[in-house]
Amino acid sequence: MKATAPSKNSAFAEDGFAATLDRLAREIQELYLADGIPWVVGYSGGKDSTATLQLVWLALKGLPPEQRTKEVHVISTDTLVENPVVAAWVTNSLDVLGNAAQEQQLPIKPHRLTPEVNDTFWVNLIGRGYPSPKPKFRWCTERLKIKPSNAFIRRMVRKHGEAILVLGTRKAESSGRSARMSSLETKRVRDRLSPNASLPNSLVYSPVEDWTNDDVWLFLMQRPNPWGYSNKELLTMYQGASSDGECPLVVDASTPSCGDSRFGCWVCTLVDKDKSMSAMIQNDEEKEWMQPLLELRNELEELRGPTQRDFRRMNGSVQLFHDEPIPGPYKQKWRERWLEKLLEAQTWIRENGPKNVGTIELITLPELEEIRRIWVVEKHEFEDNLPRIYETAVGEPYPGRPMDNHLALGPEDVALLRELSDGDELHFELVRELLDVEQRHRSMTRRAGLFDTLERSLKRGFYTDADDAVARVNLRRDTPQRLTEQYNLDLDLELATTLSDDTAAEGTDTP
Repeated sequence: MKATAPSKNSAFAEDGFAATLDRLAREIQELYLADGIPWVVGYSGGKDSTATLQLVWLALKGLPPEQRTKEVHVISTDTLVENPVVAAWVTNSLDVLGNAAQEQQLPIKPHRLTPEVNDTFWVNLIGRGYPSPKPKFRWCTERLKIKPSNAFIRRMVRKHGEAILVLGTRKAESSGRSARMSSLETKRVRDRLSPNASLPNSLVYSPVEDWTNDDVWLFLMQRPNPWGYSNKELLTMYQGASSDGECPLVVDASTPSCGDSRFGCWVCTLVDKDKSMSAMIQNDEEKEWMQPLLELRNELEELRGPTQRDFRRMNGSVQLFHDEPIPGPYKQKWRERWLEKLLEAQTWIRENGPKNVGTIELITLPELEEIRRIWVVEKHEFEDNLPRIYETAVGEPYPGRPMDNHLALGPEDVALLRELSDGDELHFELVRELLDVEQRHRSMTRRAGLFDTLERSLKRGFYTDADDAVARVNLRRDTPQRLTEQYNLDLDLELATTLSDDTAAEGTDTP
């Protein structure tokens, strides 16, 4: 990652370093002044997005103040499960950036985007029980990254008719990225502006698309950061990492996982091992406080099989693959386990972690409130265990609002119900759900839908165990075939009987 002289593959090889940057500055200025379409710059805090924003900043600074009329929005998507070190770096960078833009009279406005509470990682994994993401079930990218950034871009498009995305994507990142960018180049209707395949009325400008990895670092080391942040500290963050990648602005599902990157989510299980976090811990004694995060992430990656998950899908149905149930959401005890370990890690890090990154919040209070609501209201787990888990893990009273008092049973009654279930967890869950459904409908002015809801609950809790569910699914699957075979047999017998009666009436022998 050292800043070296341009190689023959470098974007600076033909015209030289200074001349290439001057040409890029003129290009950016011309594109900026060509129309009134607002710009949206994707910024992750990593090297590529920093270099891109720095190029835009320097180009705008080279314009007279009266020409700096078009707003440039810098958006950074915080998934709320970012690497804590990087999250603190980026958040502080946005603050510094905003102040510097005002001081330098630049129309640059930073925005920190976050997913809706209903879409966050922990609400879906701990609340709803979604298994940790895998390449074939990559539920996280859409909710955590695509939706927040696309919502912002669509607001710009609705307000101005169009938007231009300025991204730090480079062809040298991967062969797939190079092929995709080259394909979009052929569809350009304006010089250097490619169409956006997923967002109508938006164009993409990639000023560093032809730069190599060394080009990026050469530029960052040779040109001081114009908003006052340290590019040398950025280089330090990358040093010792097993991967030099980062997570760009994500606007569609074609963007590959960045789980190996320092600028990615610490919970990412789209890769088998988080080599970057491991390297960060091993190569820097000051980062050893992140060990609980790595351990929790590894557990999420390893413990996601049938043992930890319900044999029924989220809607209560049972689906088979090679005569085995396709696992559904995490069971209650595992969702509670993940919450307890997450809160314990947060508590430990706050006590033993660094003070220079601020108060680390692995899960927010609004997320805890939504998880609690899902458990009690949607999953009928009226034991309401979340406050107890919080107090045990954190050592403080739960700070959330009081829950609805209309719970079907109190703690003693729940304990008695579990005792009467005699270890039959499915029976316990069924009776608990039926009681909760009836209690909630009792408080309604009109009890319409009660019997339909009870019927759905009975269908969901009908099975004795997973083996019983498999047998019943196979029975339902085989029944139509057996009925068809029986029908054909009955038809053959009826036809034979008819033929026999006909031949007997004619006085001839039947075969």
